[in-house]
Amino acid sequence: MKIAHLVPTLHPGGTETGLVDLAGAAREAGLELEVIALAATSETSQVSALQRLGVPVTELGLARWDPRAAPRTAALLRGRRVQLLHTHLPAADVVGSAAAARLRIPVVSTLHRIHDQPADRGNRLKRSAKIVARQRFTARTIAISQVQREWYRGLGAGSDVVIIPNGVVDPGPADPDVRADRRSALEVGPREVLAVMIAPMRRDQGHELLLDALEALPDGLPLAVALAGDGPLRPWLESRVDTSPDLVDRVRFVHRHQEPSTLLGAADLVLHTGRAGAAPTTLLRAMAAGLPIVATRVGNVPEIVTAATGVLVPLGAQPIADAIVALTEDGARRERLGTAARARFLAEFEAVGWARRLRAVYEDLLG
Repeated sequence: MKIAHLVPTLHPGGTETGLVDLAGAAREAGLELEVIALAATSETSQVSALQRLGVPVTELGLARWDPRAAPRTAALLRGRRVQLLHTHLPAADVVGSAAAARLRIPVVSTLHRIHDQPADRGNRLKRSAKIVARQRFTARTIAISQVQREWYRGLGAGSDVVIIPNGVVDPGPADPDVRADRRSALEVGPREVLAVMIAPMRRDQGHELLLDALEALPDGLPLAVALAGDGPLRPWLESRVDTSPDLVDRVRFVHRHQEPSTLLGAADLVLHTGRAGAAPTTLLRAMAAGLPIVATRVGNVPEIVTAATGVLVPLGAQPIADAIVALTEDGARRERLGTAARARFLAEFEAVGWARRLRAVYEDLLG
């Protein structure tokens, strides 16, 4: 079954990064993938990862809303004999619907975000226009969580929305030597607990909330914290840590291009203090690695992290600090939660199962 995925860009850190996980599971699910990006990116790690998995990648190199996007996409789809187009994010939804209509092939669209902040009249009109366009030109809409589907329905969207949570590739057991080397590079002592947070360093991810919580930790707690990722807040976060006596010896900043799986393989605990989130992939990777999680109770997070696999806390520095202390001091509980997290990952979020659920949607539309 030949499926093309259309995205605005393949820059690392975007919602489209899950395509690499899907590509890793596609063959076993009987899917042949193509990936088309409307814009080009100078950071080609994701492009290279897809190509290593045998997925043809085309970057059109177009500006946003370029009128050439739809005809050029249609030409690619026709030349590659694509049977169905799967789009991601609004720009790709618009272009993909126009291109697929020319070829009379079905379109599937995945919702990646929840926009529940107050909107002015202009934004509400744009949102309504997108919903109407999706209902008219998209054969099936996929929500990645129950919370997201209910949000979308609350906007007046149709009821024909199927829930298919994202998945990630199973990394397998961590290499003990790699784990030891990574912890040594981070200057984590043998008796210290290593907690990691992997998230784009932007305001909605709650890094400043985490630093507030870390400053509230008791002296002498055997905990080191590694922050991985990049974004506009990184310089400010680094400056704050450098000037805080409570943070400078506890917090490490990981290289911007550090592979998340390597860092998770060295960790004992994963932190997620975001203020919003439809379905953070980091949580799935943490569960795949068999790690317990401390996460804020926002968005779709409670559909991923349960009481059996981690600790959910309200937005606030002190609740986050209390949960971190409790898990740092209780190794048996960390192991119990991590084992349950790994089992839940294999049952619900492993990439091959995700790919097979998507294939069922494609088969239904193609008859």
